Amino acid sequence: MDLAEYKGIYVIAEQFEGKLRNVSFELLGQARVLADTIGDEVGAILIGKDVKPLAQELIAHGAHKVYVYDDPKLENYNTTAYAKVICDFFHEEKPNVFLVGATNIGRDLGPRIANSLQTGLTADCTGLAVDDDGKTIVWTRPALGGNIMAEIICPDNRPQMGTVRPNVFKKPEADPNAKGEVIEKTANLSDADFMTKFVELIKMGGEGIKIEEADVIVSGGRGMNGPEPFTGMLKDLADVLGGAVGASRAAVDAGWIDALHQVGQTGKTVGPKIYIACGISGAIQHLAGMSGSDCVIAINKDEDAPIFKVCDYGIVGDAFKIVPLLTAAIKKIKG
Repeated sequence: MDLAEYKGIYVIAEQFEGKLRNVSFELLGQARVLADTIGDEVGAILIGKDVKPLAQELIAHGAHKVYVYDDPKLENYNTTAYAKVICDFFHEEKPNVFLVGATNIGRDLGPRIANSLQTGLTADCTGLAVDDDGKTIVWTRPALGGNIMAEIICPDNRPQMGTVRPNVFKKPEADPNAKGEVIEKTANLSDADFMTKFVELIKMGGEGIKIEEADVIVSGGRGMNGPEPFTGMLKDLADVLGGAVGASRAAVDAGWIDALHQVGQTGKTVGPKIYIACGISGAIQHLAGMSGSDCVIAINKDEDAPIFKVCDYGIVGDAFKIVPLLTAAIKKIKG
């Protein structure tokens, strides 16, 4: 393999029901940082039905080129068909790097592509950089239960690939005047490329704001002592702030709240403007999931809790007394 033939840092853009996921924009922002260091260009691959109008959004967030595979057969995500499209693209265009969101789709699609192309894949990355050689990507991810950060490289194979957790990097501001090239491609697919059939979409999680999309998150941990606070006082505070309820792994493992609300290394990575941690000690696994928060407010009776070492504001006290007071005060301010 002549590594010099492989150029470009490409984001595999993810869209759902005609709307691009935020992680696609986050990856484009980081791709521009890497590309500027390497001296390369940034591209995006967009797959689906009636998705061409979305290409300009990708250009506005940093893509120089957007390759569009617009096909009715690709309306719904299909592992083998999408992987075939990406692998065909690789053989035709010879990209240097693929960035994939560590979403349900990305975690399914990334390994399939890497296996087909016989290259490496670093999963659930929380950091990206360029090695001293000026061409190799350094993928950083938590290892050994989050106790160390591993740096992984793929120097001998292309493409270099990794899945990156949503909300690790900030979404760049859109530039409505950005110029780029939209290139329409044809997906060469046969019935044999569809090993599964889409039957029905069942949406999970109920009503309300998803924690990965919330600007404010009110999270509870082991200190909540049961399920009632999650549907009671924590939800009341989240509602008055226009936010969502989160939880630590301990609360989820205890069955107090659904795993869809779990923040942490084994849950979801979030990056809200405000993160309120109630009765959460601050184990490193939990901190890995909320370290991208702009402002962290901790409420805990234990003044020595590790959460107080990373928070912006700390309140030593009983969350069962403090949270209702906060909720009442905010309601009063808001009238």
